[in-house]
Amino acid sequence: MTPGVAARESYYERTGACSYKPTAHAGGAWNADEQHFAPLAGLVVHTVERHLAARPGRLVLARISYDILGRIALDECEITVETVRPGRTIELLEATVAIAGRRPVVRARAWLLASLDTSAVADSPHERLPAPEELTAWAMDEQWSGGYVSSLDVRRVPPARKGRTAAWMSSPHDLVAGEPSSALASYIARVDTANGIAVQQDPTAWMFPNLDLTIHLHRQPEGPWTGLDTTVSFGPSRQGLTSTVLHDLRGPVGHAEQILTVRPLAGG
Repeated sequence: MTPGVAARESYYERTGACSYKPTAHAGGAWNADEQHFAPLAGLVVHTVERHLAARPGRLVLARISYDILGRIALDECEITVETVRPGRTIELLEATVAIAGRRPVVRARAWLLASLDTSAVADSPHERLPAPEELTAWAMDEQWSGGYVSSLDVRRVPPARKGRTAAWMSSPHDLVAGEPSSALASYIARVDTANGIAVQQDPTAWMFPNLDLTIHLHRQPEGPWTGLDTTVSFGPSRQGLTSTVLHDLRGPVGHAEQILTVRPLAGG
């Protein structure tokens, strides 16, 4: 570290070749002793990219789908990556997250595609979001608890109704202490917050955690902001769905979906 320059805060610290210890900034929104899934999702991408770093050719992430298998304790995690379907132009990887050496708590599958110039036909019908500087800062930590939420700079469109809004997210913190992270990993480390920006019901009375997160990308995201144009729907039989059009400052980049388990809190 350069003398006189303060160390940057981070969400994780490396403890081994494939193990990481979460800091307080990774703290969850539902329980203080759990990790928020958002930075962990970014950490999985960071690990996948390191796995690919020594490989020839250039494959880019087209889809990553996470299944959350259990409680993600605020404890050291180990991430392993294996190739399920190798290929020069299309490849499928699987990453597994285990906490403190116990059973897996997350499994993620990533489809990678060879990059080819198709800029002549690039297009999306989704309108761009208002720029972050056009929106008012939102103190998200007044509605949600946890170290992760408190770490974010959030600019939100005022909701016109429950379950519908858009927001920009950014963070001054590194993903892993002392390690550079790609724009993609940093971007994905904020996507899971979509479930908290357009709430249908008061989170002090209802729980609606997501069981998964699936991200499809038609363009690789750039820059320091994650844009979320989000709709949340609750069904009549415990299921819910958070659907998001993903943006960076240049426009739409893809979509994210989260299935929710909706239930009242005890005493709520």
